[in-house]
Amino acid sequence: MKSEKKEIVMVGAGIMSATLSMFLKQLNPAVNIKLYEMLDVAADESSSAMNNAGTGHSGFCELNYTSLRPDGTMDISKAVEVASQFELSKEFWAYLVKNHYISSPDAFINSVPHYSFVDGETDVNFLKKRYEAMYNHPLFKEMEYSEDFDQIKKWIPLVMENRPSGQKVAATRIGIGTDVNFGALAQEIFENLEKKKEIEINLNHKVKNLTRTQDGKWDIKVKNLKTGEKFHTLADFVFIGAGGGAILLLEKSNIQEVRGFGGFPVGGEWLVCNNDEVVKKHHAKVYGKAQIGAPPMSVPHLDTRIIDGKQKLLFGPFAVFSTKFLKHGSFLDLFKSLRFENIGAMILAGWRNMDLTKYLVEQVKLTKAQKVESLRDYLPTAKVEDWNEEVAGQRVQVIQKDKEKGGVLKFGTEVICSADGSIAALLGASPGASTAAAIMLNLIKQCFPEEYNSPEWQKKLSEMAPSFNRTLDDEYCVQTRQRTHQILGLPM
Repeated sequence: MKSEKKEIVMVGAGIMSATLSMFLKQLNPAVNIKLYEMLDVAADESSSAMNNAGTGHSGFCELNYTSLRPDGTMDISKAVEVASQFELSKEFWAYLVKNHYISSPDAFINSVPHYSFVDGETDVNFLKKRYEAMYNHPLFKEMEYSEDFDQIKKWIPLVMENRPSGQKVAATRIGIGTDVNFGALAQEIFENLEKKKEIEINLNHKVKNLTRTQDGKWDIKVKNLKTGEKFHTLADFVFIGAGGGAILLLEKSNIQEVRGFGGFPVGGEWLVCNNDEVVKKHHAKVYGKAQIGAPPMSVPHLDTRIIDGKQKLLFGPFAVFSTKFLKHGSFLDLFKSLRFENIGAMILAGWRNMDLTKYLVEQVKLTKAQKVESLRDYLPTAKVEDWNEEVAGQRVQVIQKDKEKGGVLKFGTEVICSADGSIAALLGASPGASTAAAIMLNLIKQCFPEEYNSPEWQKKLSEMAPSFNRTLDDEYCVQTRQRTHQILGLPM
């Protein structure tokens, strides 16, 4: 594909399709990219600001990315992996700013310190072990730790306000954390690709089916939702980045690799502060420990967000149950996804994850007053009248058939590719958007191996994402952060 003209179709106008479109067009300007999105605006599902945590997942504060091993030592490997991938995303975004595909970085990324906060002896001991395992690593060397009540009050005063001074608490802080509006980022990438006539974007268009032709191409059936017109288009490569809806389309492709995969939908709901005086007092992302059985997207956090230039304060997300795979989807989505190959895996995964089922049932039953009571663990002075309930996005947790266990519920993201690399889809949830650059580069490596290994593509990749496939040692970590933060307008 170095200079070969190929037809590429993207399904879904979220951050994943935006990232992959940009990479492929930069690597090979000759490709012809068509995108189909069923909504009337890009990035209004999983990538939308209110449907996404927006943390800029970097392992700084998310306690579910670290765990205790059986011998009592702390495993930080997942946090290191996620943090490295987020640095790669920042490199890619800096490239986009330098090459005028993004006009102003503060439209999508802003500096917001990241905190982990816990109380009680057990969780304080956990956080201390986590800090001791992390702060010597180059990616986390800015991390600070404190059990001092007054120090933590200086860091996050609203969280400590009216809290008993004798309460055993601990917190970690990293000042270089960020808040990211992935919806705004995706929209600007698409807008500038379209301006430069490097992509054809079709909103209000739904992909209905995919069929493999005899010559190895994909025959894609599309419906114009405004006119009702149906038509077909051919593609050499298809990427399905349709959020929770990806699995339904991937199943229609009938590729061998999707057999045995299923999905379990989990919805979300925020508490959103409507009192501007409270919002102004908190400028931080404060993460705590998740309840037993909670999926990663439901780790509680008191979260400063910058959305369309305005500061907001969110808490949650609380889990809600729906059989929809998308916020704008159908209640039949879950049932449509059932196949002979995956129904056994889904039943067994459900049986093995009864704690998740119990958690979801408990969450669904919560009243607004009970949700505010949960918020008071992080904000003791919270008043019911200062907070509104607002629906967040839908996520679909991946369930995979397993020879030993029958079915395994998988958290995180999964990329499914056909053996010949002609079709790929992204399934799953967090950390997703924050690690989009790494996910899409690995997809390119798998689906376009010959081109990926060519000198031309390697040269261009080292320009767009120089840290891909290399270890971030102390010196390089400082260098790359200084460079990307300067371009993106972030502090060091």
